[in-house]
Formats: sequence, C-alpha cells, structure tokens
Amino acid sequence: MAHDDQDRITAFAGMFQAVASVVRIARTGSADVSAMEPCIYSLFQVDADDVTAVYGAPGAVANGARQVIAQLTGRLERDLELTRCVVSVLKLERSLSARPDLLARIGEGIEAANEKREHFPLLHPNVLAHFADLYSEVLSRLSPRILVRGVALHLQNPDNQHRIRALLLAAVRSALLWRQIGGNRWQILFGRKRLLAEARHYLDQAGGPQPADPAPRDNMH
Repeated sequence: MAHDDQDRITAFAGMFQAVASVVRIARTGSADVSAMEPCIYSLFQVDADDVTAVYGAPGAVANGARQVIAQLTGRLERDLELTRCVVSVLKLERSLSARPDLLARIGEGIEAANEKREHFPLLHPNVLAHFADLYSEVLSRLSPRILVRGVALHLQNPDNQHRIRALLLAAVRSALLWRQIGGNRWQILFGRKRLLAEARHYLDQAGGPQPADPAPRDNMH
C-alpha cells in the first residue's frame, strides 16, 4: 500500500503526542487521558487497515500535530526537553530496527497484552505495567537510554514510572511506523515547511485549533 505525506505526519504526530505526554507526567505528575489513550491504543494495532486506524478515531493525534507545529515554528512555547526526547526516541528506534530478535520479543509482549485487554480497560494500571516491563526488558538494553527529566517526586511514583515507560514504548512504535512508511531524518532537516503544512492540514481535517505563528521578537539570549 502506498503512503502519502498525511500518513507520515500522522505517525510523526503520534510520536510527538506520546513524548509530550511523558514530559507532562514528569513535570506535573498528571496525565492527559485523551492524549494518552491513542498512544497506548496504537501498541495493540499490529494489523491496522491504514495509518489513521493505528491511533483510533480521526484526529486522535491532534495534540501531537499541535506539538509538531509548535516545535517547527520556534514559538515561545517551544519545548527543548520535548525535542531532546524525540531525538532520543528516533535514535532508539534505529537501534531497535537493527535487532529482529528484540522486535520479535516486543511482538510477543503485545500478544500477551491482548490477553490482559480481555479483562482490563486500555489504561488500566495492569496494562500499563505490562508495557512498562516490556520497555524495560527490551528497550532499556539498547542505546541511547532515554533520560526523562522532571520533578523527582513525580518520577519516583511507581504509577508514573509505568505510564512513562509505556508511553515511551508507544513513541518508539510511532517512530518505527513513520520510518516504515517513508519518513526519514532528511525530511526533518530539510522538509520542515512540508511537515508544517501537513500538520496544519491534519488539524484542519480534525477540526481542532491550530497554534498561531510566532510574533516577531528580538534575538535575545
């Protein structure tokens, strides 16, 4: 099946949405359930009909698309910590893709998670703990190890640790999908205008608000 730029921005936004959810939990100790659900949902979609279906309903990764726009336009709200984590996720995905044995182990872990879904809702602590353990078992063995920065009190909370690791697994899943359907680092480095246009088109289709372009400001450091 051929994939277009909207497919690629959907997967790219899915990665940003998962990472943004991680950053929020690390800083505030709270999770945006509406943003988190499509990320965890995507982990179960191994045979989806199309890219949109990976995340659920149309517009499911609108939050991620807004994050992409914010990062690419260099707005005042641009989050360098989020960017750092996204870069680490992309590198980690490359390491994982070179290890078919570990990809197979993740597949086995997802099959086991499907059994839990028969008894627990999507964001139940048991489901998140399962994916967190899978992340620790598989991805923590690879380089780079993703260092999540935030408030120590929130990061030490076991439930938050499970949420964060499960979301990082989802972020890597989106990064893998993005690359499988034609995404590459050259598009990030030299195709930012196109990425920005596709992210805005995604939000137009979803009917959600878009971040405004940045106002001119002095180059002060």
